[in-house]
Amino acid sequence: MDRVQVEGVSKRYTLGEQRNFRETLTALATRRRAESRELWSLRDVSFTLADGEALGIVGRNGAGKSTLLKVLMRITTPTLGRSRTRGRVAALLEVGTGFHPELTGRENVYLNAAVLGMSRAETTRRFDEIVDFAGTERFLDTPVKRYSSGMYLRLAFAVAAHLEPDVLIVDEVLAVGDAEFQRKCLRRMSTAEAEGRTVLFVSHDLGALARLCPRALWLEGGRVRDEGPTNTIVRSYLTSGLGGATASVLQGGSAAGRILEVQVRPVDGAERPLFREDPFRVVVCFEVLEERIGLDIAVSVTNDRGVQVFDETLSHTQQHRFPVGRYEVELSVPPILAHGDYTVGVWLGTPHDDLHHEPAALAFTLHGEEAVRRDRTVVLDLPFRVRSLG
Repeated sequence: MDRVQVEGVSKRYTLGEQRNFRETLTALATRRRAESRELWSLRDVSFTLADGEALGIVGRNGAGKSTLLKVLMRITTPTLGRSRTRGRVAALLEVGTGFHPELTGRENVYLNAAVLGMSRAETTRRFDEIVDFAGTERFLDTPVKRYSSGMYLRLAFAVAAHLEPDVLIVDEVLAVGDAEFQRKCLRRMSTAEAEGRTVLFVSHDLGALARLCPRALWLEGGRVRDEGPTNTIVRSYLTSGLGGATASVLQGGSAAGRILEVQVRPVDGAERPLFREDPFRVVVCFEVLEERIGLDIAVSVTNDRGVQVFDETLSHTQQHRFPVGRYEVELSVPPILAHGDYTVGVWLGTPHDDLHHEPAALAFTLHGEEAVRRDRTVVLDLPFRVRSLG
């Protein structure tokens, strides 16, 4: 039997115009009805989840993701259709619900655990694990009102993450804490899945969602637009309605020359996002106002950890003379970068003179799946040779 069943669920809200007392009386006297309109947050949503399955939900703001989670948690009831969940359900919708600022961290662990449905005996049994996970041991006997926001949220997530539910519903918890804590959160959810618990995960971090959930549901305008393998859904979701070219018009420069524009775009020129496995081009448009001997241009790319992945100059491969005029140079980048966020830097000058330097001219994102570790700087796929030594 399925652990979660959602059958034709629709949710309608009525948005009405607020009136003051006089306007209400006037409307009643003239038999005018209050202006209202219907908003369908969900329309005919159906899916099932078995024990040990993890389903990711993607969709832009207003797609109906939060409404769906509230229906599953019975916070709100559907207008049409029905949803069923079997067993104990835990949700991380609003991290920190049930914390009291005047109580210590230790006291709040027990309070928050009780709010989330854990018995005192369960909490005591798992107390050390919760504290170790949160990394707040030194501050356990300090009132949480003196915690930083990060400490507060880490402790709240740690409590919720150590429930032992049959169904775990998680909404955007990766906004909690630093990168290391986010990895711990993901590992915890992955463990829950491995233990046979059903996981439903909503996140804008599509790489994390692809790593955790083999299957995904794409909501758009309250309807299911598509459902299937997560990598396929994520790629379709990213390419829908998004252009591929990224451009930045620059200001500044010198009396001798200036960089006008920088673009990053797919090699095939298609209007789509950039993916890790595809080559791309960096296009730089610049203007020479005074001819200079040895004029050169450089393009660098830096990842989101501040590591400069490469810094290439035109003169390394070919020599050019640039009389006064406008020019466009293009650098082709093979698919060697890991997925993630990058910054393009550009430089125009000679060995003795900088005419225009923009170390962060343009930001862009390479999309991809977590099969390629994000902490890698480059992905070269270098060949290995294996031989037996007897």
